Amino acid sequence: MKKVQSSIQVLDRAMGLIGALAAGRGPTALTRLAEQAELHTSSAHRILAALAAHGLVEKTGAGEYELGVRWLEVGNRLRARLNIRQVALPFMQRLAETTGETVNLIVRRGDEAVYVERVSGGQTLIQVVQVVGAHAPLHVTAVGKIFLAEDSASGVMGYAERTKLPAYTPNTLVTLETLRRELDVIRAEQLAYDREEAELGVACIGAPIRDADGKLVAGLSISAPADRHKPEWAALLGTAAAQSGASLGYHTGSGTSVDFTNAVPVR
Repeated sequence: MKKVQSSIQVLDRAMGLIGALAAGRGPTALTRLAEQAELHTSSAHRILAALAAHGLVEKTGAGEYELGVRWLEVGNRLRARLNIRQVALPFMQRLAETTGETVNLIVRRGDEAVYVERVSGGQTLIQVVQVVGAHAPLHVTAVGKIFLAEDSASGVMGYAERTKLPAYTPNTLVTLETLRRELDVIRAEQLAYDREEAELGVACIGAPIRDADGKLVAGLSISAPADRHKPEWAALLGTAAAQSGASLGYHTGSGTSVDFTNAVPVR
């Protein structure tokens, strides 16, 4: 218990130093930082050295300190995630209005797909609703499989070994061989399907969203009762995902576009 309290105390002191650096207008001397964070100079020096080892703080030639470039990486990742929700929302709303179904925005967190935004369609009878913040294994969701398709062969194998590919319905892909075959199709079509693999009676179609660097950062999906899915949704969803990616700065090169009209519908 004492060790935990000590760790929390060090973290509090480190955040005090980071706050002092963030509030400053440039490189700051050790004594000034220690004073602002209400620390002994020796304690401030030890904590700043640890932060510098992780790239969070940098020491200048004059012996002063400033925030490290690692914060740019952290900030860019957070900004990209927040921008995805803001950028994708208008396209999600249009897609939900057109199809009358629920449209989801999903990101990857480790071995899970996490729902970070949702827009409900106009269907008043049976509606599939995914709660924002809900999560599911990658191999049972359409967008989750898109993320797996982006992994290397060893990455897919590692996922299978870690999770054991648990079955949620009789349709769940529970062997590495069947999952690999599915991922090959997804790589070619840039669309993925959940054919009642997470829940019987519910199907889903997903498409990727890429950022300015071409990195897969999220995916859009349409969730609906399996018997209500329509083939034309593939083109609509692909367009909405592509528009979201274009708003983030992603543009496909010539000859790389995907014809969503020939995609295989959910059965």
